[in-house]
Amino acid sequence: MRDRDVRQALHRKVLKEHHGDADTLVLDELGLRHGTCRVDIAVVNGYLHGYEIKSDADTLERLPSQVVTYGLVLDRATLVVGERHLAKAKPFLPAWWGIKVVTAGPRGGISFETAQPFAQNPTIDPLALAELLWRPEVVEILQEREAPPTLLRKPRGVLYKYLAETVELDELRPLIRQRLKARARWRGHRSPSSDAGSSTPTPTSTDSPL
Repeated sequence: MRDRDVRQALHRKVLKEHHGDADTLVLDELGLRHGTCRVDIAVVNGYLHGYEIKSDADTLERLPSQVVTYGLVLDRATLVVGERHLAKAKPFLPAWWGIKVVTAGPRGGISFETAQPFAQNPTIDPLALAELLWRPEVVEILQEREAPPTLLRKPRGVLYKYLAETVELDELRPLIRQRLKARARWRGHRSPSSDAGSSTPTPTSTDSPL
């Protein structure tokens, strides 16, 4: 059972309702921290929910660092894990992570069972969250908030820091989600009408001009 098989089944079975919701964005490979970490599948609606896939063919080598980075940005996270890795993976996960165990039947059909429900992440970092924005997006937000014009010419790191320090997290979270959903083109964006096993090559958040 390969990562690709699990991913397609997850889109087709677990995320089917999200694909049919016009107010929800479903993405493959959402970059976090300027692309240093990627979420296998991200669902953006009233929350930012990331799904990390660890099939039986994968290793858990990167899981500890992924858990840390996910914890800085995502509202919710779910590990989709093969039975082979379940016991070893659990100690790496904070209590707010959900767990779905993936199994393959005798005819190759893939099914998912919830082993642990997800909860709200209490550890979101405003700066890491702000870094999801493309530079033009953060400039637009700061212009709307009448930030000093001289600030807007600063490097993007300065802009992210200013945004994170001047906007409360409860306001920043929906602001970021709104901008993500408003983007016209994404790499790996799956529209409700697209086939669960296909994706359209479009830019990711880390592919945008600085």
